[in-house]
Amino acid sequence: MQSHYDVVIIGAGPIGLACGIKAQEAGLSHIIIDKGTLVNSIYNYPYGMTFFSTSEKLEIGGVPFISHNPKPTRMEALEYYRRVTTSKKLNTSLYNEVKGVEKTVDGFIVETKKQTIHANQVILATGFYDLPHLLGIPGEDLPMVTHYYKEPHPYFDQRVTIIGAANSAVDAALECYRKGASEVTMVIRENEIRNTVKYWVKPDIENRIKEGSINAYFESSLTAIREGEIDITTPEGSLTIETDFVLAMTGYEPDYSFIRSMGIKINDEYPQAPVYNPESMETNIEGIYLAGVICGGLETNKWFIENSRVHADMIVDHIKAKSLKIV
Repeated sequence: MQSHYDVVIIGAGPIGLACGIKAQEAGLSHIIIDKGTLVNSIYNYPYGMTFFSTSEKLEIGGVPFISHNPKPTRMEALEYYRRVTTSKKLNTSLYNEVKGVEKTVDGFIVETKKQTIHANQVILATGFYDLPHLLGIPGEDLPMVTHYYKEPHPYFDQRVTIIGAANSAVDAALECYRKGASEVTMVIRENEIRNTVKYWVKPDIENRIKEGSINAYFESSLTAIREGEIDITTPEGSLTIETDFVLAMTGYEPDYSFIRSMGIKINDEYPQAPVYNPESMETNIEGIYLAGVICGGLETNKWFIENSRVHADMIVDHIKAKSLKIV
């Protein structure tokens, strides 16, 4: 197995794949490493999820994304990115966690679960979906609590409490309600459903709340979870309600410990984004680049596939320019 590459890309999501395609087109040897499967974040989305974006905005490498729907589904996206990876003959190493990245005199040593790799450049395109924002309250570690929602079936005939007011929370609430949950309750910090919720879904959830089909506590927060019940702080005071499951759709964050382990600096102020040059995407560590949603730190709604595909071009163009200077 080859152990030296011009570019090691950490993260096999759509932007990591886009970086691999661009590197390949530039004649740079590459390997795309991921601790999970191909486009692992999309794989872990709810089974019936529909994207906000149209299919052409999710395209990479000039490969057309044909969808049978106005907005593509999770299943269509998985098929598309598999096809791109195969047709472009991208070099992937999946289920291969990166243990560490060390800068050396002539490049980097990337230690993975399966092998040691030497790289001239490293691109970090790991996203944020692996680490949920924790509530930090008693009972959060109980089996009845999850930060990931896949499908409504397990919650049939059950009382479900959903925390959050973004797309993931709204989708979970509507699906659980329509697939037979005995009671659906939303606990929302804001005073309304977020404006960023998909425009064709927002009126639906607002009407279900208005008619009483879905309970909602606005300007409220969970303070404790116990088996079969939760405590909520509301504008009218504290109360305890019975529930069987808690879906904490509180968002996710980058793996800051991994980022810092490479020497990459993190801005102290919100959104605690890693330090990088917005013209080249290079971090404070020469030869390490950022691509995709990781650039936003905690502001995970700033970068998407459609507006960060360009990172691949910026990074590879910068790498090529550096090599020309060396020559």
